[in-house]
Amino acid sequence: MKDETRATQAAAEEAQAAQAAADAAAAPEADAEGAEPVKDTAGQGEAEAGQEPDDAQALQEKLNAMAAQAKVKDEKMAEMEKRLLRLQADFENFRRRTANEKAELSTYVTMDVVAKFLKILDNFERAEASAATAQDVKSVTDGMTAIMKQFRKALDDLGVKEIPAEGRKFDPQYHEAVMRGQNPDLEEDTIDAVFEKGYELNDKVIRHSKVRVISKE
Repeated sequence: MKDETRATQAAAEEAQAAQAAADAAAAPEADAEGAEPVKDTAGQGEAEAGQEPDDAQALQEKLNAMAAQAKVKDEKMAEMEKRLLRLQADFENFRRRTANEKAELSTYVTMDVVAKFLKILDNFERAEASAATAQDVKSVTDGMTAIMKQFRKALDDLGVKEIPAEGRKFDPQYHEAVMRGQNPDLEEDTIDAVFEKGYELNDKVIRHSKVRVISKE
């Protein structure tokens, strides 16, 4: 009976030893399965280190491109400023030249007008001198008539025309009424007398005719 009990205990001990050996063998595998994988930080660092120079180069290229664009814009602005200055100078020269030409033209026109009337003035002076010693009044009158014809011709050459007035209807565009009168033979607003003749140049009134106008009131 004792032998059987010993045999049973020995068998149990052998079983426990086998179980322990099996558990010991399985432990490293479990540790391996539960452990976190080791990261390759060295490789990642090298990749990041290689990327940084690329980013810096791209940024530098972008800055260079922006600087080139700014330079082009500055050059265009400078060119536009030069063109503007040239245009201003050309306009100022044109303005001065136009003003000078206008002044010269006015001078030439005035000289031409004065030249025409100087001849008339010469004839008036001759007539005045001859009238002081003339015995014949008719000769003086004829001289004055000739001068008046010359004067009217000078005005006509300049395009100056007398404004018709007497016997016409009053027109405020050409006439200035300085007096009202009555005449049963004339219609109302008819001009029956001219006190000062009016003149026009190229349809522009130089001086209105001063007239008397018929009124039925």
